[in-house]
Amino acid sequence: MMRDDEVEDAAARLFQAERERRQIRLLSLDFPDATLDDAYRVQAALVRRKIASGLTPTGWKIGLTSKAMQSALNIDIPDSGVLFDDMFFDEGGHIVPDRFIQPRIEAEIAFVMKAPLSGGRVTVDDVLDATDYVTPSLEILDTRIERVNAGTGKARTIFDTVSDNAANAGLVLSSVRMAPRDVDMRWMGAIVMRNGEVEETGLGAGVLNHPAAGIAWLAQRLHQYDMRIAEGDVVLSGSFVRPVEARPGDAIVADFGSHGMVRIAF
Repeated sequence: MMRDDEVEDAAARLFQAERERRQIRLLSLDFPDATLDDAYRVQAALVRRKIASGLTPTGWKIGLTSKAMQSALNIDIPDSGVLFDDMFFDEGGHIVPDRFIQPRIEAEIAFVMKAPLSGGRVTVDDVLDATDYVTPSLEILDTRIERVNAGTGKARTIFDTVSDNAANAGLVLSSVRMAPRDVDMRWMGAIVMRNGEVEETGLGAGVLNHPAAGIAWLAQRLHQYDMRIAEGDVVLSGSFVRPVEARPGDAIVADFGSHGMVRIAF
């Protein structure tokens, strides 16, 4: 278990790295015995620093919901991070070149909540009842921690990713709003294109068999810490495609068919 001063030190490094748009050394190299609980402690300390700087939490993101991504990191559960008000970008807009370090894009279904959600036995039906609407979205991932350490060849671990607010960086919401029970989210899919070329495709069922299952998992995890999903929160339910690199000059489009389209340019 990390000491409190170590947790604060790690959070301070991440906070400063994001402000300076640079990557820091793998935290897992400096804290090799740290646990997943330690990672969430670092994330919480980072969140406190962000709030103290004037940012406002606006919801949550859920990641690592697919079997492929879980296997890659040798885990069997999703992870989560906190959304802030400075992470929202207009659909069809442009992101300035120095906004992120190494951005990547994922297609997801976003939930906007009309009622709070908490408890140790939250179900998919509970999630649907508490949801105002769902909408297609793009999540922008970034990392304030190096992906691979050049000296050791060691790659990021789940401890690094969770500590870094689950690689959370930004999101783009579609203008299309759907009642949660009016769409079969398991079959709601997207074609993700970069500069007109198809990069990834996927279906909502890739997220724990139903995107709302990720929201239920999050509510149950937060309940362990006397926290909850609040009314008005935006919750990204998890990607059903692999991340697509977003380079300067790239235009990213996620085509959700009859459910809408989401665009962003770099």
